[in-house]
Amino acid sequence: MEAFYSLKNRVAIVTGAARGIGAAIAERFLRAEARVVFADRDEAEARKVAHSLDAPGERSLVVPVDITRLNETEAMAKQVTDKFGTIEILINNAGIAGPNKPLVDVSEEEWDFVTAINLKGVFLCCKAVLPVMLKNRYGRIVSVASIAGKEGNPNLAPYSATKAGVICLTKALAKEVCAQGIYVNCITPAVIDTPILRQVTQQQIDYMTSRIPMGRVGKPGEVAALVHFLASDDCSFTTGACVDISGGRATY
Repeated sequence: MEAFYSLKNRVAIVTGAARGIGAAIAERFLRAEARVVFADRDEAEARKVAHSLDAPGERSLVVPVDITRLNETEAMAKQVTDKFGTIEILINNAGIAGPNKPLVDVSEEEWDFVTAINLKGVFLCCKAVLPVMLKNRYGRIVSVASIAGKEGNPNLAPYSATKAGVICLTKALAKEVCAQGIYVNCITPAVIDTPILRQVTQQQIDYMTSRIPMGRVGKPGEVAALVHFLASDDCSFTTGACVDISGGRATY
């Protein structure tokens, strides 16, 4: 009997796989017998993570990529198809917190940098893999947005705005490709204990945590479990969804 949420032999690209949520997703996918692509701009760290997970060479691939450049996301897609023959799952996880200060103090350069990674990067990764998925009439795309994209976090306006963009991109793309067997969803975590937390002040962390009824931050493995379902064949009647994982913060 086949296991629930089976990913056996599925080819999955995980961006930002060198740390945090991305590393947790890659680990869970490997345990689910997927073939996993560790995609990250930090190649050395991605290789270190893959090695620590004992990722077998025939079932894994490390790809250095700058997701803000189309030529690099397209090269990533080609490298994956050259090795595995297909791309079935894309996890858009790479992102940054950006400047932690009032909007009036945010520079144009800071705004553009956050937008390029958090929103344009999702667009370019989707654009690179969609031709393969459309040809095969199968795909699962899961993007990591944020509760900030729904509610807006003060002093994190660029981050909040880009994550709101990811939510709407998800909904628009889902409507475009669901008839071709490609399902597109996103998740909206509250505070998760990852290295991205080190990019914001303790005051900001305390503010965000105070709004979580469970009274704690989430764990990367908890996020990976949700992504696992959305990336599997068991996710068969859900697309265009924005699924909260917020410890009770989101109640609407």
